[in-house]
Amino acid sequence: MHNPAGSVQLSMFFEISSALDIVSRAQHNSGIKTAAIHSRIEPEVKAKAESVLHRLGVKPTEAIRMFYTQIALRNALPFDVSIPNQETEAALLDSRLGRDLESFDSADDLFDSWK
Repeated sequence: MHNPAGSVQLSMFFEISSALDIVSRAQHNSGIKTAAIHSRIEPEVKAKAESVLHRLGVKPTEAIRMFYTQIALRNALPFDVSIPNQETEAALLDSRLGRDLESFDSADDLFDSWK
């Protein structure tokens, strides 16, 4: 059975490994050069992200380096960023306000509702 989530995770692992290899080679080839990045972030977001990184065995500094390396390699953000259309904005607002919500007893019931 094909596991798309596993494929995505494996693909991300190889992208991260590739980015680390590129950064490592760049440091060895050009000598170690550093530039500081200072940023502010909400404490809850920081804690959640660092928890995930810890489970992956990645230090926050390495994650930031991978992120910047991917931006440099792709000449773009390494993920899609888009502004929701009006229909999506309305659905998100309804959801936040608890309007027009459906609940299901199981995932199967949810999938059956789509038929």
